[in-house]
Amino acid sequence: MYVTRGPRAAILAAGAAFLLVTSACGTTDKPEESSAPQVRLYGTDGNMLNSFATELKDRANLVDGMKGTTPLTPLTDDFKERLLAIDPKLADFLYAGEAYDAVMISALAAQLAGSTDPAAIARQIVGVTTNGQRCGDAASCLALARDGQDIEYRGPSLSRAGFTDAGEPATASYATLHFDDQKINDVKTEFVGAGDETGVSTKNPPKPKKQKGSGSDRSDGSPLILGGLLPKTGDLALANPPLAAGAALAVKEINAAGGVLGEPVKWIDGDDGTSEQVAKATVASHISKDVPVIIGAGGSGISSSVLPDVVAAGRILFSPSNTDAGLTTVDDKGLYFRTAPPDSLQGRALADVVLRDGPGKVVVVARKDSYGEGLQETVRAELERAGLGSDRVKLLTYEPPADAKAAPVDFSGLAREIKDYRPEAVLIIGFAESAGLIRALDDAKVSIRH
Repeated sequence: MYVTRGPRAAILAAGAAFLLVTSACGTTDKPEESSAPQVRLYGTDGNMLNSFATELKDRANLVDGMKGTTPLTPLTDDFKERLLAIDPKLADFLYAGEAYDAVMISALAAQLAGSTDPAAIARQIVGVTTNGQRCGDAASCLALARDGQDIEYRGPSLSRAGFTDAGEPATASYATLHFDDQKINDVKTEFVGAGDETGVSTKNPPKPKKQKGSGSDRSDGSPLILGGLLPKTGDLALANPPLAAGAALAVKEINAAGGVLGEPVKWIDGDDGTSEQVAKATVASHISKDVPVIIGAGGSGISSSVLPDVVAAGRILFSPSNTDAGLTTVDDKGLYFRTAPPDSLQGRALADVVLRDGPGKVVVVARKDSYGEGLQETVRAELERAGLGSDRVKLLTYEPPADAKAAPVDFSGLAREIKDYRPEAVLIIGFAESAGLIRALDDAKVSIRH
């Protein structure tokens, strides 16, 4: 608001200037710490989880007031109850719907292909979500597929539109989340849509094959085997419970509906370790066991590192939680898919959450990998497009731990750099390890707004 400066305002300004000058005489003291602006914290899908607060241990209260976004569709109470029947200890449902849908789409694609051959399955995956008879549960979708009918699957995360030609959702739903009392306050959660339904693929998949008999002769390669590549350990392990529960629920419901190609679907568990080395070993194990579809990895950077191995072996990599926009155009020979939306959609929603609070200066700290740097760049572009110049947006990165056994990241230098920059907002794009940055900011006496 613009206010005209009248005589009274001028007198007050002059008095203030006099006090400032006289108070400075005879001293070189720096401004008190209390003069620094309060910093509001923001996060993303890698740390906006109830389980993240425990990473701060005795300083869990530091997350109170933290805001952020994550790809999330409003889940029905029925779906949540089914997930809790799989894992009663679930504290979050992040990416549970995406994991469920990745398994369900893979199974339906195999049934439509009439084969467990990876190439045949891959040719059906996009078509499972487009231009057919709509269905939304294992029993009805599998019945249609067995009858050789085109289907248009809609599930917990894939509710608005189907896949693009690149094998990812054309539209997405994002939730804005708020930490209160060391947990996500569901009452404050808001949902916003993103993407464009015109991006849905219009290509026709191969004609579905009608199942003949029981399929028990296994000439089609059955049973269908799915291999897990989810973050059971490492810095993304805090996100594993809902991912694992979503995948397990889908397998359970598919098999209760008669399985695929006349046989129960088999699941071989596997860890990506939030580590290239661990993930590559798991992929090699799955390949040796003739697993046609690998569900994972959890993090985009891990998927990027193992994708060449998967493609070279002619297998499918289907992730429920990769968001790196660069994976949209990766050379995957048509074998990479995801149910999570790319960060090209999330960046605008995240920037909007930050901008709502009107910060004058923003620091964006990110993991130095394809996920962190990719989302960081998207957010930067959105912030600058909204009017925050490059002089008011500072980008910082850090090397994430190589694996669960690596030494913790030393964030003290970054914390000092952030303090010296004096921002009003700090966006942290990271996983569990990013709790160390929040502790470092507290150690550096940065005032965190709650």
